[in-house]
Amino acid sequence: MSEIDIRDDRAAGRLEAVSDGEVVGRVEYFVLDAPGHALVPVHTIVEPAHEGQGIAGSLARELYALAAREGIAVAPLCPYVVRWAERHPDQAPAADPELLRAAKDWLKAHPERF
Repeated sequence: MSEIDIRDDRAAGRLEAVSDGEVVGRVEYFVLDAPGHALVPVHTIVEPAHEGQGIAGSLARELYALAAREGIAVAPLCPYVVRWAERHPDQAPAADPELLRAAKDWLKAHPERF
């Protein structure tokens, strides 16, 4: 397996895993502004040929690290990221229930985004 680079495309709302110039996985997210600032992952996708290589976990880890560097929370709606966070509480602080409710409300109001 070749080296995986992870890059944040904030404008597109994607954290991408790139191998040999090809996007092999991504976390699709949006930025919640109120009631607090948070990254909200909605989907985690790994291309079939690259499954089972730890790419999804690397993406989840980098999402939390990115949020920590920016001093903001993560309010996960993506089932994979929720499970990853439960397994890695040292790297993934629990989301505030109010942020999670606001994230769900935002998603319901903007179904065209995902």
